[in-house]
Amino acid sequence: MTTDTRSLRILRRSGPHVLLVGAALLVATPLIWAVKSSFTPTGEVMSTGLFQLPTRFTLDNYVQGWQSSPFVTYFANSFLVAIAVTALTLVGSVTAGYGFARFSFPGRRVLFVLTLAAMMMPFQAIMIPLFIQVRTLGWLDSFAGLIIPGAVSAFGVFLMRQFLSGLPQALFEAARIDGAGELRIFLRIVLPLARGPLAALGALTFLASWNNFLWPLIVVGSTGMTTVPLGLSQFRGSNATDYGQVLAVSMLAAIPVILVFLALRRHIVASFASSGLK
Repeated sequence: MTTDTRSLRILRRSGPHVLLVGAALLVATPLIWAVKSSFTPTGEVMSTGLFQLPTRFTLDNYVQGWQSSPFVTYFANSFLVAIAVTALTLVGSVTAGYGFARFSFPGRRVLFVLTLAAMMMPFQAIMIPLFIQVRTLGWLDSFAGLIIPGAVSAFGVFLMRQFLSGLPQALFEAARIDGAGELRIFLRIVLPLARGPLAALGALTFLASWNNFLWPLIVVGSTGMTTVPLGLSQFRGSNATDYGQVLAVSMLAAIPVILVFLALRRHIVASFASSGLK
């Protein structure tokens, strides 16, 4: 084997890895810059180059950014809203998905088509009528207004329906023969088997609710109900914005999401692979 042949073979084998590393660096570059800038002194954030280190690393952005607004209240509100929305979404999705997957009733096909249509509808299209509905119910600037409109997920219903449809019918028939009722089948068989997709759906729902900015911007009017994304927008000034503090508090806001993803990443990948969404 000549030297040219070996070089060509090595290049063919290493080519995909080089491309993947390059793509990973391209995607990670904004995050690396954000982390670096959060430790950069005020005034140097926008003047230092993309890969240029600051003159010194400092925690002033974290301290001053945290003390500039009541972020303890903002984080508590975001935690409460995200956990409540996630819990209600999981309950609604698995029960509705189980109904679509295992029961025949009049209008099932029409209701499922409407569910798919709702999944494809952009939020901006229903934003105004949803706001009017929430205002009529007196839920503006309240946890009910933040939680209830996001507690139903068409994607969650679709995901659970797809997973539960794949379970063997013989499993449910055997349970009925053994005398199990529908509630017992749901609690003792369906929920344990659906633990993986539920974990994945829970992680995605928590992430979406935690980062939601548009809907809280519409319904929240007081500091006591402000969430973290709205709190971050308060750093924007009429003449200048302290990007160092924005990035520092943004890094703190990303910690809960990262922890949830790391805890459930195995279920997320496995669920998407099994449902064909990967």
